[in-house]
Amino acid sequence: MKVLALENEVVNATEDDFRPHLKAEAAKVWELCQAGVIREIYFRGDARRAVLILECGSREEAQQILGTLPLVKEGLTDFEVVPLTPYTGFSRLFALGL
Repeated sequence: MKVLALENEVVNATEDDFRPHLKAEAAKVWELCQAGVIREIYFRGDARRAVLILECGSREEAQQILGTLPLVKEGLTDFEVVPLTPYTGFSRLFALGL
């Protein structure tokens, strides 16, 4: 199952709060990419927040995996987790009676 994860930063956290954990965060993300769990990762164009596409068995598994990230463990970020399903709208193009 594909899962979209949108990062949210904790209010009142400063760059100094994040700085000591950024290398460990990058290392954990790399590990999860190499394991095939994180399939894609981006920063939003309008805010310096991560957007991840994960491949997991469930939404709960995705939340558990995201909980292993150092910035989440430190309480500096959390994620909105959105399960994704395939788009089926193209089937309307081929429905009988069009």
